Amino acid sequence: MGLEKSKGAITINDVARLAGVSKRTVSRVINHSATVNAETRAKIQAIIDQYDYAPSKQARGLASSRSYLVGMLSDDPNSIVIHSIQRGAISALSPIGYELVVHPLNHLAKDIVDNVLKFVARSNLDGLLILPPISMNTELLQALKANDIKFVALTAREVDDIAYCVVSSDRIAMQQVAECWDKTGVRRPGFIKGPLNRLSTKERYEGLVEALTQKNLSIAQEDIAVGDFSYKSGIDAAKTLLDRTDRPDAIFACNDQMAIATVHVAQDLGINIPDELQVIGYDDEPMAGILRPSLTTLRRSNTDMARAAGLKIVALINEEVSDAESYFLPQLIQRDSTRKPN
Repeated sequence: MGLEKSKGAITINDVARLAGVSKRTVSRVINHSATVNAETRAKIQAIIDQYDYAPSKQARGLASSRSYLVGMLSDDPNSIVIHSIQRGAISALSPIGYELVVHPLNHLAKDIVDNVLKFVARSNLDGLLILPPISMNTELLQALKANDIKFVALTAREVDDIAYCVVSSDRIAMQQVAECWDKTGVRRPGFIKGPLNRLSTKERYEGLVEALTQKNLSIAQEDIAVGDFSYKSGIDAAKTLLDRTDRPDAIFACNDQMAIATVHVAQDLGINIPDELQVIGYDDEPMAGILRPSLTTLRRSNTDMARAAGLKIVALINEEVSDAESYFLPQLIQRDSTRKPN
């Protein structure tokens, strides 16, 4: 016997009865559990779609002792990056009834562990997504595990078991930069680092050094400068490297803001890009494509990484093994700030 198709007129008990399964099985399908076989899942989903069944979040929470809230810890001033990460996480969480609660933090704060534990308790969170640089705080990660708080860390290298991580393979990605410079005849590469306490800075620098060594190239100490990912710091770092006669003929900057600053300093000094100086950044911000000359950069899929993290955290909450991707390789986007291969 069917039901009148009217949103709100059908309950989870009705769906279970029509599908000939238990209410628990319906709940598993709603929560995207991997423990339901494909045939049963399809049958239940067809009934849900037919009757436009929408489970009450409050009822779901009471039935499962969950809040259906996932927190996101962030400390990144780049609003473009944060927006793309939030969009990716929401794309995974929202369709299955989870809400995202964003909690900005100072990753250097001495009370960060206490702050996070209080945030989780106060908001009654089911789990956490942790963005860099907070995700490299091993004391925090250990405290979360000790308190049985589920988390997934977005990071430039595994900081825990891979079930708890989504990794941007920055070290491997630097091979593309070395290959580009080798093919275009670079002889004196330079490097503008991000903050020295950031894992991404270490992975990108060491990855490029390793890749250049295979091409019989190296980065001299005097051709290294340090910024803090801001445009202003990029200006200062680029002036240090370029306002001299024995300057590099190529510079990799650890993010696009500093790379764009490098292009502007070179233009002010009358240095032709790319003939006298090649510049490569990281992030592929919107400005990278409209800059003149346009910026060659490594593109990391923040949205896809965050979506994978969202799927992973739900799997952990459900005490399941996720099949979401764990490793993402940034791709070099070739534009006008690097020469074409000879």
